[in-house]
Amino acid sequence: MDVVINLGWLKVGKSEEIYQEIAAICEETGQTVKAILETNLLTDTEKRLAAEICMDAGVAYLKTNTGWFGGATVADVRFLRNITKGQVGLKASGGIRTLAQALELIAAGATRLGTSRGVELIRQQENDEL
Repeated sequence: MDVVINLGWLKVGKSEEIYQEIAAICEETGQTVKAILETNLLTDTEKRLAAEICMDAGVAYLKTNTGWFGGATVADVRFLRNITKGQVGLKASGGIRTLAQALELIAAGATRLGTSRGVELIRQQENDEL
């Protein structure tokens, strides 16, 4: 289950409210929860705080973006990998259009990719192998 964190709360420092909401979702649904951070809208300090809150609340994955405000970047995936240290999965999502970009995100630490171009990426890989 994908859940966008409350960015308004994050921006005004309502850390406890974010924690309570995400923890309740994790506990009550019993689902694998992926917290979407919208990294393109956050400072590094906000990314770190959001990641720490979500991990403490019990999410299984941190997801970079919905794609509405930009796509995943290698820098953000590396940044999140350094924070999470393998405690949760990382889903790079948004704007992944090429096989090279997908492979860079995986090398940076993404454990999942969110793309609407999965078939195209597989075809690119198959063509590269020929």
